[in-house]
Amino acid sequence: MRENIEVKRKEAIKAASHDVKDLLVIGGGIVGAGVARDAAMRGLDVVVVDKHDVSFGTSSRSSRLLHGGIRYLQQMRVGLVREASLEKCVIGDIAPHLAQGLRFIYPVYKHHPQKMWQMKIGVKIYDLLCSGRNFGKSESANVKGTQKWLPKINTDQLSGSVRYFDGLTSDSRLVIDSLRSAEAYGAKVINYMQVVNAKRANGLWECKLMDHMTGQSTTVKAKTVVNATGPWSEQFKQSQLHLRPSKGVHIVVDREKLPVDDAVVITEGKRILFVIPWGERLILGTTDTDYQDDIEKVKTDQEDIDYIVAAANSAFDNLGLSRDDVISHWVGLRPLIADPNGTPSDISRKHQILQTKEGWIDIGGGKLTTYRLMAEETVDLVLKYTTKKTERCRTAQEKLLAKGLEDKYTGIVPCAVTREAVNYYCDAEWARTLADVMVRRSSWVHYFADNDAIAEKVSVWMAEILGWNEAERQIQLEAYQETKEVTGSNKPINDDQKSDQAA
Repeated sequence: MRENIEVKRKEAIKAASHDVKDLLVIGGGIVGAGVARDAAMRGLDVVVVDKHDVSFGTSSRSSRLLHGGIRYLQQMRVGLVREASLEKCVIGDIAPHLAQGLRFIYPVYKHHPQKMWQMKIGVKIYDLLCSGRNFGKSESANVKGTQKWLPKINTDQLSGSVRYFDGLTSDSRLVIDSLRSAEAYGAKVINYMQVVNAKRANGLWECKLMDHMTGQSTTVKAKTVVNATGPWSEQFKQSQLHLRPSKGVHIVVDREKLPVDDAVVITEGKRILFVIPWGERLILGTTDTDYQDDIEKVKTDQEDIDYIVAAANSAFDNLGLSRDDVISHWVGLRPLIADPNGTPSDISRKHQILQTKEGWIDIGGGKLTTYRLMAEETVDLVLKYTTKKTERCRTAQEKLLAKGLEDKYTGIVPCAVTREAVNYYCDAEWARTLADVMVRRSSWVHYFADNDAIAEKVSVWMAEILGWNEAERQIQLEAYQETKEVTGSNKPINDDQKSDQAA
């Protein structure tokens, strides 16, 4: 198995450096994956690389929602809401295994800037912006009706509530499945491969790449380069993007703490937080604060967790949520387009595509939900640099997982912890480290409180699959613990929170 995996990686690197490529995509997050899939489906010769693992950054640390953004209606950004609303429906069509319709209850209070009558109209407009394709129809309730929906809701100054539909996904699985699709159409996907230099020569981009797995370098020549590196975009001298990174923290608790069937919107000043049912768990978040430190070292602060816990306790009577209830957490950076005015919550989530140097395209901003549209618009620009006869964009019509692609180990809720799953992630999905499997392929670190015990078992399996010796296995376990400072849990484990799925 180890030899086969190594051979496939070497062959991908060799193919990437052979001949001139139509497109080099830098960044294996959701936008880069979308660009790679679209371009490959149109018949272009595509290579996508990431200096970390695929889906390492923002794309595995979001709220996991497919949503139009109902709060943007309050900001009168109707076009943005319309765009995202249609795209969430497209994802529901092409990736039904990664798009679960979910009701959202939005309690409205008398001190709320928007009154009940305004919210009733707002959710109906929200339905209309989906052109009748939303996951369900909105409705409203008075105080008594809201209490039936949410028995524990804080009723002090409560006017009623509205209930509307958005979708739940697995952000990282959406990335990886998009890359699997891109690979099926001929794209070469290489993680842990960093672009260390890029220069324009003889009408081409010559990019020097460093393989972090071997320390060896290679060169890729491409007609076009798409910089889809999210928060890292400004690190390339060719980039003209100007970002205002925003830090977002989420926590996961057991669903027994608050047994709700629907997602709940919590208002905190200008911010809104979500309580999102996720299998036997709840996701709570997110924060939205400016971040100006090293993007490689973003971490969850205890203050972030305390803020989310306090917001939940304020929204529900006698909830009694505490730090000790937190199973896991994660933190990511939103690559918002720079705007010096207002708070991060005020900044538009509109994307920006720039082409200031011939054949070099920057893409930034946007949101998970609109990744496919962002990719389509980007590839339309890429086509100007090729004389190939290409096909029209089909990413809104063709299923993400075509027949023949394995779907046993992908989904919104993590699959069972088995050696077969780990074997698949290593062989078919480019997993090279323990964190690749535990965090980005499976979400086991987020879902199970006994993730350390699971990681120990998985490390043994990966040692056998990838040929690690004991020293390397211990290095992987240590690196995994460091990863948990960003995405993981350090709380004591109760027996009733342990996984019963490990096999």
